[in-house]
Amino acid sequence: MTSVKSFSVSGYGPQRPRWTRLFARDSVVRRLDWPILLSALALSFIGSLLVYSATRNRTTINQGDPHYFLVRHLMNLGIGFVLMAGTLWLGHRGLRNAVPVLYGLSLAGVLAVLTPLGATINGNRNWIVLGGGFSLQPSEFVKVAIVLGMAMLLSAQVDAGDRTYPDHRTVIQALGLAAVPIMVVMMMPDLGSTMVMTVTILGVLLASGASNRWVFGLLGIGVLGAVAIWQLHLLDQYQINRFAAFADPSLDPSGVGYNTNQARIAIGSGGLTGEGLFHGAQTTGQFVPEQQTDFVFTVAGEELGFLGGGLIIVLIGVILWRACRIARESTELYSTIVAAGIVAWFSFQSFENIGMALGIMPVAGIPLPFVSYGGSSMFAVWVAVGLLQSIKVQRPVQA
Repeated sequence: MTSVKSFSVSGYGPQRPRWTRLFARDSVVRRLDWPILLSALALSFIGSLLVYSATRNRTTINQGDPHYFLVRHLMNLGIGFVLMAGTLWLGHRGLRNAVPVLYGLSLAGVLAVLTPLGATINGNRNWIVLGGGFSLQPSEFVKVAIVLGMAMLLSAQVDAGDRTYPDHRTVIQALGLAAVPIMVVMMMPDLGSTMVMTVTILGVLLASGASNRWVFGLLGIGVLGAVAIWQLHLLDQYQINRFAAFADPSLDPSGVGYNTNQARIAIGSGGLTGEGLFHGAQTTGQFVPEQQTDFVFTVAGEELGFLGGGLIIVLIGVILWRACRIARESTELYSTIVAAGIVAWFSFQSFENIGMALGIMPVAGIPLPFVSYGGSSMFAVWVAVGLLQSIKVQRPVQA
C-alpha cells in the first residue's frame, strides 16, 4: 500500500501534499472571490441561452445555422475566461508596469477605427471587421486602459508615501490621459461608450481622494458640453432621434421609437414567470431589433419573466457588492482605484442597458456585461474580473 510522502522544508516543518496545498487557507484557490467568479459565469451562461433564443430563428443574420451565435458566444466566454486567468497570473501590480504599453495599444486600436480598417455598424464607426464572422470593438478595451492608467498616475505619490491624496497637477495628468481616447471615441461617434467612460472617470476620481472640486467641476463641464453639443448640432441625426424618442415614446412608433416600444411589449408580456424559454412571442417573431446585443434583457423579461430578469440584476448586484468590498479592504490606493473604477464601469453600463430596455434610459447601444453577445465586451469584462481577483488574492492574509 502506497503512502503520500511529505518533504521537510527547513524552518517550516513537513510540507503538505500538493493537493492539500491547493486548498490551503493561503492558496490562490481559497483566496479567490468565488461569489464574483460564480456570478460572472452564471450571467455568461444565462446570456448564452438568451442569445440562442434571440438568434436561432433569425436566418438573415445566423447564416442558416441556428447555433451560429451560440457557438461564438461560448467561444468568446472561453477566451474571456483564459484572459481572466492570464490577468490573475500576471497580477494587477505586474500590469501596472505595462500600463504605458496597454494604453498605447488601446489608443492605436480606436485610432485604427477611423482609418479604412474601420467599419460602420448600426450608425457607429467603431468596429474593425476581422473576417469569418468576427469583429473587434477597440473602445471596449479603452475602458480597461483608462482605469489602469488613471489608477497608476493618481496613486503613485500616495502609495510611495509622499502624499495622502493626489495633487491637482496629477489629477490634470490623469484627466488628460483619459481625454485623448474619449475624444477619439466621440469622433466615431460612439455616445454609449463615451457615457460609460465618463462615469468611470468620475468613479476613479472619487476613489482616489482627489478634491471634490474636480468631481463637481467635471459634472458642470459635462452639462455645459452636452448643451453645447446639442446647440451646435454636433450629434448625428440618428442620435438626436434616439433622445427624442426617449423624451416622447409615442413619437414615430414605426420608426425611431420602434425599438423601445417593442422592447416594452416583450418585457411587459413576460409577467412574473415568463412565457417560457424559447417560447416568447416577440422573440420568436423577431420583433425586437438587436435582441442578442443591446436588447438581450428583453429576452429574459419575456421568456423568464420578472423572476428571470430579477435574477440577472441580483447576479450583477453580487459582483458589484463584492467588488466594492475588495476596493474597501485594499491596502494600497492603486488597487482601490482599479476596483472602484470597475464598479463604476459595470454599474452604469448595466443600468443603462437594462434601463433602455425598460424605457427609462435613452437608447445608447451598449451591451449588458457578461450577458450580451459580443467578443470585445466579453473579453474586457473578464479582464476586469481578473483584475478584481488579483487584488483579492494579493491582499495580505489576516492572521
